[in-house]
Amino acid sequence: MNEATDQRTEVVDAEVCIAELLKASRASAPPVSPLTESTGFLGSMGAKRPVNWLELLALAVLVAIGDVALFRGYGYAGIACFLALAAGLTALVASSRPPHLTRWCIGGMLVLIVARLVWCGSVLSSIVGFSLLVAWTVTLNGNCPYVISTVFHAAQSVLGGFFRIVDYCCFFGGRGPRVSGIAILGVVLPLAALVVFGGIFIFANPDLAEWVGRGFERFFKELEEWLTHVSFGEMVFCAAVFWISAGLLKPFVVWPAKDDKAEFVPSSGRASGSPSALYGPLRNTLVVVIILFAVYLVFEFESLWFRKFPAGFHYSGYAHRGAAWLTLALALSTGVLSMMFRGAVLQDPRLRVLKRLAWTWSALNLVLAVAAFHRLYIYIGFNGLTRMRIVGMFGTASVVAGLVLVIWMIARHRSATWLVQRQMWALCVAVFIFSITPVDAIWVQYNVRRIMAGDPAPSVELSVHDIDSEGVVFLLPLLKCENKVIREGIRALLCERWNSVEKTSREPARQHWTAFQFIDRIVADRLGASADKWTKFRDEARRQDAWKAFQDYAYQWY
Repeated sequence: MNEATDQRTEVVDAEVCIAELLKASRASAPPVSPLTESTGFLGSMGAKRPVNWLELLALAVLVAIGDVALFRGYGYAGIACFLALAAGLTALVASSRPPHLTRWCIGGMLVLIVARLVWCGSVLSSIVGFSLLVAWTVTLNGNCPYVISTVFHAAQSVLGGFFRIVDYCCFFGGRGPRVSGIAILGVVLPLAALVVFGGIFIFANPDLAEWVGRGFERFFKELEEWLTHVSFGEMVFCAAVFWISAGLLKPFVVWPAKDDKAEFVPSSGRASGSPSALYGPLRNTLVVVIILFAVYLVFEFESLWFRKFPAGFHYSGYAHRGAAWLTLALALSTGVLSMMFRGAVLQDPRLRVLKRLAWTWSALNLVLAVAAFHRLYIYIGFNGLTRMRIVGMFGTASVVAGLVLVIWMIARHRSATWLVQRQMWALCVAVFIFSITPVDAIWVQYNVRRIMAGDPAPSVELSVHDIDSEGVVFLLPLLKCENKVIREGIRALLCERWNSVEKTSREPARQHWTAFQFIDRIVADRLGASADKWTKFRDEARRQDAWKAFQDYAYQWY
């Protein structure tokens, strides 16, 4: 009896000890969000995030830069300055991690887009720059900047900024870490030594002292002017920059790191696999599209590759809209292929047959892509190159890249998630490359070369399309064109551009450092050097007559 009682007592004591241990472990564990615990989707949420003075200082500097370069700025140089300094400040505050390939890639792309904004900025390059900045903060938080995770990271910055500001309030309210007197001396003493000895060295050189004095005078004057012109909208803008930047730098919700093993889909491809009910429909579909594509490509080559086009040939319908339809066919083929090789189909013992059919259809799609490029080439050969035709080339190339990714997915047994992520990357890379490409310089230079070689047809593109500063400098060879109508029309165009340069250069906004563009200075120098060739078109009526004659002449190739 006593033995049994003692055993029961020992069991109860053991249970009490285990319960105490579990209670202690739960108490010491970090809090977990119910949403995270239930879904497992949002990754780390609500974890304790310490605050340090370096982060606060970086955010303050970022707000000041945003106010000066963006809110009070007048051009793309200000945007470039903000992007460059924001990338540097966020990298300084981020926790140190070993270099990663994606971080180097995003950093290099940011450098290129900043250079583009200073050289010849545009709305597209500005949008790409801010998107890259968000992707940069994703890499600084230890994640791969997939498009979906980057969009999620940007969206959560509103919520993340709120909770980060709560962290700052707790920090200043006494609930954060205390700063010791030794730590304060570690900052104050070096600053004091810098001021004292620096002041001595400055006063020892009268010229340097005068220059520093003028600098301080100018600084305090601008500070006073800035304080007297602060508006409510400016305060809201600065608060928004602080809020969003805090949320991007220290997100409250972190997109979970992806397991690389999840990119692979197991596929046996042997007789041991279970047959799929979709095998028959998929095989028949592939056979049908292979026959259809093969027959159409024979027609394509016969009708557009090996014949001379007669007068009145519908270039726009065949080469412009036709190329767009062929590109759509490529995109649909990419989607169909990506949807076929999924799920139970990958375990079918007859998978090799489907793969052979898929390779055949993919090869026909690549030939179709060549046909789409050929149609664009036909249109360019008719009346020259334009900005939108370059866009068409980029679009077709992006679709081809997506098709190549699908082929790689099938060959290497990658998952649908892997494919979607890489295809989004391919599209974003195409947009980035287009944003840094001197598009107007390319199409204007191409058309000018053809005109100077004796083919006047591309002159129509110069008469109907706006030309940015990069393209204007390549019009100068036409000042010596043998065709008088084209020569006089281009002289009138350059005179009009020179008048615009003179007018805008006198505006205070254009003289601000944030509006600086390298290409504008080059255009002003080049046009000024050739002013003697178009001075007679200073007269408004004469300039309009020459331009009207040029447009009427070039319209025959429209």
